[in-house]
Parts: sequence; C-alpha cells; structure tokens
Amino acid sequence: MREQLGGAELICDTDAMRVLSIVHERAAGSGVFDLVAAARGDEVVEWIPAETAVPASDSFGAVLVFGGAMNVDEEREHEWLRGEKELLGELLACRTPALGVCLGAQLLAEVAGGGAKRAAAPEIGWISVELTLEAQGDALLGPLPARFESFQWHSYELLAPPEAVALARSSAYLQAFRLRATPWWGIQFHAEVTDETIAGWIEDYRSDEDAVRADVDWAAVLTTTRRQIDRWNELGTEICRRFLDHVAASTTATPRA
Repeated sequence: MREQLGGAELICDTDAMRVLSIVHERAAGSGVFDLVAAARGDEVVEWIPAETAVPASDSFGAVLVFGGAMNVDEEREHEWLRGEKELLGELLACRTPALGVCLGAQLLAEVAGGGAKRAAAPEIGWISVELTLEAQGDALLGPLPARFESFQWHSYELLAPPEAVALARSSAYLQAFRLRATPWWGIQFHAEVTDETIAGWIEDYRSDEDAVRADVDWAAVLTTTRRQIDRWNELGTEICRRFLDHVAASTTATPRA
C-alpha cells in the first residue's frame, strides 16, 4: 500500500503499520525495501523533502530514510535539510523506530549526536564489510554473514552517536550502528539498491565530482553487480523485513494509519 505526500489519497487497511519513507531524490529511491513493506501490507507514505511540506511526526509506526547526492552539512544548498532534521529529532524524542541508509544513516547519526564528515577517500562499488562482535544478537544485522560484499557509494564518513553500538565496519569506515536506548539503525551500505538503480547511477556518474576523481573501473563494477545482485537483494530484503517485523512486534510501535 503506497501513499505519496502531495498526491492522490489512497484507501489503506487500518490494521497496517504506517511507514514514512523519506526519499531525497527519485534516482535514489526505496528499491527492494518498498517491496518488503508492500508484501507485509504496510502503508508506505513517501516523502520527498525538497518537494512537499514536513509531515506530522506522530502518525507513523516506523521510518525509512534513504540516500541522495547531497550531504548532511549542505543546509545552505538544500534548505529543506533543516526541516528534515527537525522532524527526525521529533521522531527520536518519540522513540519512533527508524532505519537509515547511507545519507539516511548519516542524518540519523547527526540528529542523535553523531554525524558525518568528508572521508579521506570515497567508497564506490563493491566493498567488503565485517560485522563487529557487538552485532551478534542484533535484531537486524545479527543473522548476516560475519563478512559480506556490499554495494557502496559515499564520500562522507559515518560518525556514530555517543550512545550507539558499532555493528559493522569496512577496512576504512564505520558501516552500521544501533542506538542503545532507541530502535534506530543506520547502515552506510546500500542494501536497498536494485541492478537498475546501480546502472542508472553509473550512467550518471559524471554528476558526482568525487566519483569522477575516484577513477572507478565502472565496467568492473557492473560485472560484479551482475554476479552479486541477486544475493545482495536477498540480504537487503531480509534486513528490511527484520526491521519492520521487529517494529510490528514491539510494544512501542503504537501509531497506526
């Protein structure tokens, strides 16, 4: 079930969980995460902050925050970032469960007292990620392989909030965290992307100055994508499903459509 803010109103099952999906640009959408929510019967409300007003923070049972070409510190270039951060602060205060991906993870981290900074070098393509010992038993990442290849596209480094548990790392950067007191998770890797999404980003890579300077072997990335994408989509599907199932089973997941 899907509703888009600013669009036509949809009739939704009143028993479904209402999920806010924050999409920063149409080329970086919800991917397989959207399919998971639809399969569960959840009502997904997509919000594009640059296009429509900030929604009420008290009407959602869970929040998904996705990536984008902009960065967390670019409020001058993207004034709507201030409104989004205020909304996320309200959601944190209400302990509304959230899962952020890439930019989304960095936004959650900043609102919770951490943040992001420009990385020494971007991570673009398929990068090995290893779970930390603290990830054992984690509701979302615990069932993952101890080490796996992940798709990445970022030039800012994720900085965990003070009250966070580090769940995964690459050889260079933090890759995932969970807040201790609030059901908030951030993952730097793009667990939501499809092969079509990756192909589109590569086709448009010249719009990303960091990607141009990185001198990536795009043919190799596409070859690896064809080999990895089915397994990667299974992993992303399971992460999102575990998140939404965890929220639905939690006593804090009270807001309903």
